[in-house]
Amino acid sequence: MPDVRSGRPVRDVRDVREVARLAVGAVVVTVVTLIAALVLTGAVAPRVLPGLPDAGPLTRWGLPVSRLLTDVTAVLTLGALLAAAAFLPSRDGELSDTARWYLRGASWSALAWAVAAAGNLVFQLSDILGLSPSAVLGNQLTSYAGSVSQGIALMLVILLATAIALFARTAASASGALGLLALALVALLPPPLTGHSSSSPNHELAVTGLALHVLAVSLWVGGLAAVVVHGLLGQDRLRDAAGRFSRMALWCYAGVAVGGVASALTRLPSVEALFTTSYGLLILLKTAGFAALGVLGWWHRERTLPVIDRGRGPFLRLAAVEVLIMSAVMALAVVLARTAPPEPTGVGGSPAEELLGFPEPPPLSLGGLVTLWRPDLFFILVVTAGTGLYLAAVLRLRRRGDAWPVGRTVSWVVGMVTVAVCTLTGVATYAQILFSVHMTEHMVLSMLSPIFLVLGAPVTLALRALRPAAVRGDRGPREWLTAALHSRFTAVVAHPLVATAIFIVSTYAVYLTPLFEALMRTHLGHLLMLVHFMASGTLFFWVLIGIDPAPRRLPYIARLGMLFVTMPFHAFFGIALMSMTAPVAATWYDAVRPGWAGPLVGDVQTGGGIAWAFGEVPTLIVLVALIFQWARDDERQARRHERKAGTARAKSDEDLDAYNAYLAGLDRRDHQDTR
Repeated sequence: MPDVRSGRPVRDVRDVREVARLAVGAVVVTVVTLIAALVLTGAVAPRVLPGLPDAGPLTRWGLPVSRLLTDVTAVLTLGALLAAAAFLPSRDGELSDTARWYLRGASWSALAWAVAAAGNLVFQLSDILGLSPSAVLGNQLTSYAGSVSQGIALMLVILLATAIALFARTAASASGALGLLALALVALLPPPLTGHSSSSPNHELAVTGLALHVLAVSLWVGGLAAVVVHGLLGQDRLRDAAGRFSRMALWCYAGVAVGGVASALTRLPSVEALFTTSYGLLILLKTAGFAALGVLGWWHRERTLPVIDRGRGPFLRLAAVEVLIMSAVMALAVVLARTAPPEPTGVGGSPAEELLGFPEPPPLSLGGLVTLWRPDLFFILVVTAGTGLYLAAVLRLRRRGDAWPVGRTVSWVVGMVTVAVCTLTGVATYAQILFSVHMTEHMVLSMLSPIFLVLGAPVTLALRALRPAAVRGDRGPREWLTAALHSRFTAVVAHPLVATAIFIVSTYAVYLTPLFEALMRTHLGHLLMLVHFMASGTLFFWVLIGIDPAPRRLPYIARLGMLFVTMPFHAFFGIALMSMTAPVAATWYDAVRPGWAGPLVGDVQTGGGIAWAFGEVPTLIVLVALIFQWARDDERQARRHERKAGTARAKSDEDLDAYNAYLAGLDRRDHQDTR
């Protein structure tokens, strides 16, 4: 096998044999675990009911195997992309020869990923229709891939994996590798989000929990596989790669734990179901494997990483054991996906509960808004991580003796509190069934929370708190953040005209078209809508009053004009809603509105009144912030001019003194000449 850096042979043929043995061991452990779990749970046993077709043994075995191959090739693709984009140092944004070799490997594994996903698509349709795989090829397969959510999800995987396979052949920069890594992470999500989680009672926990679980596990397993292969092939920079993987693995371990607990809570009706159902027993087995991996990870950090330069043997042996355990856990995950969870209890009493995922709340009241909390895992993570990381960065600055304005910290915390109030309290509960409450949620998330968040200057704080990359010319978090600020994409979206257009047009485009009802019908769509509101508001107010560095800085008089031109559009939007005689998203609200709610048209008009009146609050806050910033800027300019004037006066005095000394010298020479 050629050396990926110089074309020379690998240092020792035994390294290649170790890789081969590890691969064979992982395959054997995975296959044995998969077969045993499938047989014990009865997932592949014939369950032919009278009058119903049966797809046959080929589909019963082919579906879990193709699913496993899809997962394995996806993980290998992620691992290779991680090695290229994050684990190995780059040189001023250009990948090393070793990193490019990993990119080529990612191209081949991504192609295998696309093929495995295509096989999974065929077996999945065969299982649904009860026909043999050959019988579903043709129009039935095309229709399934283009109109059914599970089929569409697998088609997205095939397309994205194919794109990764093509672009990874020519990518040569760290930015390109990072973009392909992001694309691979996106490709992981469609299948699990259209599986059990989409029908779980608590959508807020199930959808985000499963997405977090899948992303964290894939990064963890793929990263470990890449580090092990890198070490077995005798490549350099193993200490750098292993150290970076170890730091990432700690976050992945936490993500797997949080996502797994959230998913289990939404799928198991009781604690007893853990011990009395096949689904619960599989979760217990996965938990045991997860705990073993945690112990091995701790041993890595404490024992093998500090002495890795003395020899690779202990690290590689322990990592190999970890890979084998992970292979078994992945096999259990495949079987878990083929096993139906226990029947949920407490939900399903009405069509509205099926759509919402929670029982009908009592009539709207202040007490209900305060007490009816919704455990939305996505926003729990956003608020917790956002607040925790910000305070940790401030603490790091204080420990090294640097100051950070208290006002910025208070502003950031206030912004996070407003996000929590809108997304985790009874406001989020009633926003699903009352348009007026939803409009309040929208106004706060897009026009109030972003003001406090941008005044907290999180980017400036991150640039000061993050350490530069340990290797000169490499890109760590600080360097990636700097590159993002100077990127062409940021320059385009942060242009005042573009930011203003996004802020204004998106509101009209969402509510005055069928898009709003389509987004409300799924938790993922509703989540994307709220995130967009926050992102568009943050972008607009960053350009307007942001403290963080930006591609352009408008004069303050232009910022005032931008504010007064933009805010009337929200008032016009509110007036348009107040004038409506037909309801917005009538099909959705007719299905979920409780009996105690008033007419839908009246609720829409109330929401319009809220949108019309709400604009005064952020306008006043922004005006105060602009005036304060303008005054501070004038003070800085005045001090700068004073310093320049003082320097000029000092230089003038020095010149005058020198001239006087020159004249005095001439006078002394004249006196000497007259003598």
